[in-house]
Amino acid sequence: MVTGYDHLLFLTGVIFFLYRLRDVLVYVTLFSLGHSTTLILGVLFDFGVSSHLVDMVIGLSVCWKAFDNLGGFHRLGWSPDNRIVVGGFGLIHGLGLATKLQDLGLNSQGLLENLIAFNVGVEIGQVIALSLILVAMTLWRTTKSFGGLAVAANALLFFAGVVLAGEQLAGYFFSGDA
Repeated sequence: MVTGYDHLLFLTGVIFFLYRLRDVLVYVTLFSLGHSTTLILGVLFDFGVSSHLVDMVIGLSVCWKAFDNLGGFHRLGWSPDNRIVVGGFGLIHGLGLATKLQDLGLNSQGLLENLIAFNVGVEIGQVIALSLILVAMTLWRTTKSFGGLAVAANALLFFAGVVLAGEQLAGYFFSGDA
């Protein structure tokens, strides 16, 4: 999960304004189902997708969530169903990890069992990291600074997503994948 900072940035945006644990569980579960599905299927069926392009979309997913948190879609008069969006981006995030695993040239012997075990480990790591983030956010929400800094924090999330997407787009063009 240390290299999964892009996933954690996205999930931080997802839980940023979720105040009920039930809502957090629903959204994180939708993300994890999407993530797990394309992680396993992407490796098993050897999807031939550019990791740079998938990771660019992952960066844009961070932008999307930050823009949503900043009220951008509301101002445009559009209210996407965030459950569908989070589940859909979970599919993209899982595909991103699948492309990394495909590059490793894994042995097909016991591949499904190893993928499932790996995925369970990733999800456990994600739950631990997200739990720490949620505790920190819950404490932050009780301070007077939260309201004023929430906009700045989401602007930073948006900027991080732009940097991630731009880095991957540059990698796509300069690595010879294009």
